[in-house]
Amino acid sequence: MIEEPQVDLTLEPLDEFVVVQPVSDETETRSGLVLPASAAAAASCRTGIVTAVGSDANGVEAGDKVLYPRDAGYEVRLGGIEVKVLKREDLIARIHD
Repeated sequence: MIEEPQVDLTLEPLDEFVVVQPVSDETETRSGLVLPASAAAAASCRTGIVTAVGSDANGVEAGDKVLYPRDAGYEVRLGGIEVKVLKREDLIARIHD
């Protein structure tokens, strides 16, 4: 049996770019109702977790939860996982849970 080599895909942003893994748009209200992602699609912003930071992207670190415009950046799919590559200036806020 021939083993296929495992590919470790790493996306290293350059300069002022950051890589963000979007968080599911499905949300739960305070009363416990679950709103599907289709209901949240009208929202102009999304949240995500920063997974990598370029050398010139100040004020944000890997692991930070951030808010960004829905249409900002570039969608990239690596190993079946969707990520966004955004300029640091496109990030709106850091979220502290």
